[in-house]
Amino acid sequence: MQGGATRWRGGAQRMLGIVVLAGWATFSLDGGAFAATAAAPAASASGVAPGLAPESAGFRQAAERERDAETLQSLTSEGRLLLSRDRVTLPAYDYCSMAVSAAERGDFRDSVEAAARALVMAQRTDNADLAALSKRDLAIAYSYAGDLDDAERYATEALASTPKAPEQVFAPANKVLGDVALRRGHPQDALDAYKRALDTASPRYRPLVLLSVTNAQIAAGDTAGARKTFDAASPAPSADLAPQYRRIEGNLLLAEGKPREALLAFTTLLSESGGSDANYDRLWAHEGIGRADLALGERARAREAYLLAVDDSEKIRARFRSEEFKTGLFGDTQSVFEMAIALTVEVGDYASAWNLSERSRARALLDVVRNRVDAGVDDRQLNGNVPGLDVVRNGLKPNETLVEYHSLEKAIIVWVIRNEGLKGYTLPIARADMDTAVTDFRNAIVRRRPTAITYGDKLYALLIAPLGLRADDRLIIVPHGALHYLPYQALHGPDGFLIQRHPIALEPSASVAVQLATRERQVASNLVAFGNPTIAPAYALPGAEAEVRGIAPLFARNEVFLQSSATRVSFRENAPTGRVLHVATHAEADTIDPLHSRILLAPATQPADGPDSLLAKDIYNLKLNDVSLVTLSACETGLGRIARGDEILGFTRAFFYAGATSLIVSMWPVADESSALTMRTFYSQLADGHEAIDAMRTAQLAVMQNPRFAHPFFWAPFDLMGGWRLSLAR
Repeated sequence: MQGGATRWRGGAQRMLGIVVLAGWATFSLDGGAFAATAAAPAASASGVAPGLAPESAGFRQAAERERDAETLQSLTSEGRLLLSRDRVTLPAYDYCSMAVSAAERGDFRDSVEAAARALVMAQRTDNADLAALSKRDLAIAYSYAGDLDDAERYATEALASTPKAPEQVFAPANKVLGDVALRRGHPQDALDAYKRALDTASPRYRPLVLLSVTNAQIAAGDTAGARKTFDAASPAPSADLAPQYRRIEGNLLLAEGKPREALLAFTTLLSESGGSDANYDRLWAHEGIGRADLALGERARAREAYLLAVDDSEKIRARFRSEEFKTGLFGDTQSVFEMAIALTVEVGDYASAWNLSERSRARALLDVVRNRVDAGVDDRQLNGNVPGLDVVRNGLKPNETLVEYHSLEKAIIVWVIRNEGLKGYTLPIARADMDTAVTDFRNAIVRRRPTAITYGDKLYALLIAPLGLRADDRLIIVPHGALHYLPYQALHGPDGFLIQRHPIALEPSASVAVQLATRERQVASNLVAFGNPTIAPAYALPGAEAEVRGIAPLFARNEVFLQSSATRVSFRENAPTGRVLHVATHAEADTIDPLHSRILLAPATQPADGPDSLLAKDIYNLKLNDVSLVTLSACETGLGRIARGDEILGFTRAFFYAGATSLIVSMWPVADESSALTMRTFYSQLADGHEAIDAMRTAQLAVMQNPRFAHPFFWAPFDLMGGWRLSLAR
């Protein structure tokens, strides 16, 4: 069978339209040389940027239908496993209370898991009321997490249930449907759902729904109706909600065309800010002042206000506020950075805009991790200090170029940094268009279509050609937003694929790149590897086991844990002892909560009742200071949720924090034979003294040169991240 088996490692995940099915499967691959002269796809009428043509909507719809990671069936299976492993089983309704509490503090996966337990207990006891409450809780958790499809699904199911107290289920479920519609930009649909919520809302819940109605009316342009509704909801029923009321008042005044009155409202909010986390309210006060100044035509003053909001954001220690979701405000800290960057670029100050971009990445990571990993995790080490531009420049060699992207709503800002200076570019590509383009490119690669080169040509012309890069320079790329999912090596220009012109490494940020560059570069030839853990027949990965056995002899010392020995306990005890850590198993990127992204390992007790998971949040507390390179040869380990404006928040930063210098991660399901060839070549190059960035390039070119593996699907799935100069001592 040409091309070898394809390993589908990981649970079903939807990342920009890419679907990964659980377990592994074998496919008949096209084989043969990759056609480099593909016909251009049909022109699109979807309004994407020039040169971007999306693939058929039918493929996306089919992919969506296949997605089942958060379906009722999978959640009940997970709930049964969780209950079977719980040392103490709580009263059924206590799990609903746990779900609500976890959602309101921002622990979305914990909330979903508690609701899943309640759902299983409801099924076991035929308790329709408990089932209704658990579906309500799932709808709320997914809504807060921003998973609008699943929020809508479970809200609809809750509305079809038979609870004992309808006001406890129907009002929140309808409000979730309204929130989903409002966040999708459909205010009239939101109003319809909110009005249904008011029909069954309790007196305590009613003011929250009224504030959501106000926001929807503002979005719909019905300022007179919004004023009437807001007055009916006032005053704030509690001190916790008072800042949200003030913000909505300012938003309403702006919508009414009264920017000076809005300025006063936001200034009042600024003066009223107090309490344990006053900086959060100050942030939104300054953001509101900035919007009011923009409405008044005072762009310089608006920029000052947004810069103050950025300063406020960096003082925040607890970000998640369920009150905002209850009132429909949906505050997004990254939107503040975006506006500050846009206004700074507007005046031509690309250097200051770069500094803001770096600060935004640090803030977004802290927002996700906040206080949800175990004690001992240092915010400053986690964030890293944003270095001065001179520090970054001086850290680059003459043959190295750092290319950093930041995606705004209507444009992409790019900074090209060399040791002699910085140059900034504004590319007129809207975020939505780039999201579509990256999805289509990845889809074409994963489906092994010849049209992949057409998409690669167009993306090269948009993202690389305008930058005037020097031939053969090492490219240190800092992606942003959807660009984290872009296989840069497979971009195609007049002189071939980008990897044929440049060695490439990716970085979470320039700050992290500088930090990692200072770590030890030449390390001992000492491997610890894990592969093919024994879980169940559907999880078997014989190709991954063969991969581990194939690379082990390349190291002076090696210790290998396969099948039933590849457990979480053996990982914790042995992973820190190697200089190179290779993990070839299933992995799942959690799109609800990146700290729950997990590597699936064998349970200590066999036969297994399911996988034993090493979570990303557990990795933060590992001591991997002696581990220089971690290779996650598992399906889509490079994926995870992207905070708007930040890096992928899954395994990558967790391993960097734990001490690793360099990572190799996969971006789509990998084929056994080509993956094994990639790894053997890469490690052989390292053993010969070549640096990691050059070793990865050589490995990818070696796979590409095999006619059976000429398509980027085979040679481009792996990314090198972090310390690009790492090598093995001979």
